[in-house]
Amino acid sequence: MNIIIKEATYADADLIADMSRKTFYETFAADNTKEDMDKFMNEQFTKEALMAEVGAEGNVFLLAYADDEPAGYARLRNAETAELPNAIELARIYNDAKMIGKGVGKALMEACINKAKELNRQYIWLGVWEKNDRAIRFYEKAGFVKFGEHDFLLGNDLQRDWLMKKRID
Repeated sequence: MNIIIKEATYADADLIADMSRKTFYETFAADNTKEDMDKFMNEQFTKEALMAEVGAEGNVFLLAYADDEPAGYARLRNAETAELPNAIELARIYNDAKMIGKGVGKALMEACINKAKELNRQYIWLGVWEKNDRAIRFYEKAGFVKFGEHDFLLGNDLQRDWLMKKRID
């Protein structure tokens, strides 16, 4: 499988928004109520809101293609914290369900780390749902370590995310 990563532009916004909604639903619907998923998707994770992120200042989107088919994406955004000055957040990294385990996530992660280095960042960090064991293992394998927690509201369900970081300089 030939995996290509490219930096997205606003011309890719429709594709990214559709992929965002599809992959988020595939990833989390089985572990959350339909009501919470519907509320989140219809109020916070709308296609319009997602499209507006693409090309917005402080955001970088990377698209993965496997054999010329869209396979996943990542969103980096400027988001320093008191604990992590000179950092960039890996706000999203998702693969199409049929691409999990085929190297797309690893290729996207490498591209994100390279982009962070290109931007002269000292850290890359992310938030991951504490119950998403597969994702946590993926991040740990990539060298991320837990440094905190924060709340994430999915619909009406207040959940806990782990904050994980990786030093890259």
